[in-house]
Amino acid sequence: MSRNKNRVGSSQSDNSSPPQPAAQSNSNENVGFSFVVPTEFVDLPSGGRYYPEGHPLHGEECIEIKQMTAKEEDMLTSRTLLKKGVALDRVIESLITNKSVDPHNLLIGDRNAIIVATRVSGYGNEYLTTVACPSCGQNQKYSFDLNDSKVYHGEDIDNMDVTDNQDGTFSVELPRTRLMVQFRLLTGRDEKKMVKSVEQARKGRGQEKNVTTQLTNMIVSINDETDRKIITHMVDNIPSLDSRHLRMAYKLAAPNIDLTQQFECQECDHESEMEVPLTADFFWPER
Repeated sequence: MSRNKNRVGSSQSDNSSPPQPAAQSNSNENVGFSFVVPTEFVDLPSGGRYYPEGHPLHGEECIEIKQMTAKEEDMLTSRTLLKKGVALDRVIESLITNKSVDPHNLLIGDRNAIIVATRVSGYGNEYLTTVACPSCGQNQKYSFDLNDSKVYHGEDIDNMDVTDNQDGTFSVELPRTRLMVQFRLLTGRDEKKMVKSVEQARKGRGQEKNVTTQLTNMIVSINDETDRKIITHMVDNIPSLDSRHLRMAYKLAAPNIDLTQQFECQECDHESEMEVPLTADFFWPER
């Protein structure tokens, strides 16, 4: 939902009244007209349910963001910000109107909703990118409609007997070991931490630990045990059946944007549902 439409206008002087100071831009430079960047409200997949009391998004079903401008495009094309891996973080921080919201503490699903809405307002809903057919492997250009994205609120947790503890955490019993695991939803800060861990492993030619890193970050307790060393040891040793069950429980519990859409191969006519791949074309489309 957009706001601030038709709020572009030029300032006019009245010869019968004292001269008025010229309007100022955000950089305090005198300009001959005023301009208010339009804003829109983005529905939060979490509905604000999983933020603690005192958090600015606690109980909030949506968040107001500005539409992307050339200023944010500068951030997206800044070699310095791209090299540091913070370009998208800076854009999100710039667009959120409520400056008390820390973009790093946004739940991943809410963060994804903001990213998709920003891309649509900035470059349109058509997303053209290269995909590989899962059947014949042929690479091809394929167009996805981002307006077809659906919001998932976590309503399917009953399918795996996942309990919402009403405090931002969830509990599930693992099928093989019968351990009771309490887990939380991950934030943008957690996601960044996990990516950094993988990158460090690659640079040091060490073993990447994608699965165990995710589990260690999301688990709050195992059988009420909160000691991080014990949790890390348990994560390293639980059976794969339990590991997969826990990751599936998290997927069902975590509100998010569902980017699954229908794909039809231009070469072999294979049809299937495909998760929209978020490649460099997403925020850096050819234009």
